[in-house]
Amino acid sequence: MRMLGIDIGGSGIKGAPVDLTRGEFAEDRLRIDTPHSAEPGPVAEVLAQIVKHFDWTGPVGVTFPGVVIDGTTLSAANVSKKWVGLDARSLFADAVGHPVTLLNDADAAGMAEMRFGAGRGATGTVVLLTLGTGIGSALFTGGTLVPNTEFGHLEIHGKDAEERASARAREEHDLSWEKWAHRVSTYLAHLEKLILPSLIVVGGGVSRKADKFLPLIEGVRAEIVPATLQNTAGIVGAAMAAADAAPVARTRRPA
Repeated sequence: MRMLGIDIGGSGIKGAPVDLTRGEFAEDRLRIDTPHSAEPGPVAEVLAQIVKHFDWTGPVGVTFPGVVIDGTTLSAANVSKKWVGLDARSLFADAVGHPVTLLNDADAAGMAEMRFGAGRGATGTVVLLTLGTGIGSALFTGGTLVPNTEFGHLEIHGKDAEERASARAREEHDLSWEKWAHRVSTYLAHLEKLILPSLIVVGGGVSRKADKFLPLIEGVRAEIVPATLQNTAGIVGAAMAAADAAPVARTRRPA
């Protein structure tokens, strides 16, 4: 089965049809720069371009960098604040001309890792953390997603965790891998006290350099592993969500 997934990011919007039997792209990915304003209208136009590029005629899965409840975006990270309180699912469906399933970007990445990647076969409490511009999170218990967690905003030493332990924080403060790993350790130990995960999957672009910092993590009981799908996870997870919702989406498609 194939389904189109689109991943909205602060710098780029990426899409590809996904082979859901393997969790792999069925065609080469298309990336278009996120419009400078990152406002709803221009972003919806980019989604329409991606759908047209692949000549897609079915449901579409889309990720968003913020909280999404019943198709409404309730927060906005690295995009325009005009998204807050917006019925983004309807906006996108009108723009692309097909049913849209909309979900948080980290939740999508977590879904992909749980089915095809580092979390495959895990049965306990699993948390995926994307260490990038901020910190995204996806929580699973018994393989079931608990949507819209915002663990990147836990307070550590008076600041949001992502201000101290994100990949952006490491670059902005020119931290060595050791110093940054100490900050990540502090964050993970705090998170562990709250949810007691059996597995922590570390994603985001920095996961490609996991050997430089994961061996330096201390004071955490849970097993910590790097994500394996890396930058394909959001698109794959979006496609999975669209496939799961397809029967419902088709009943809502305008005549």
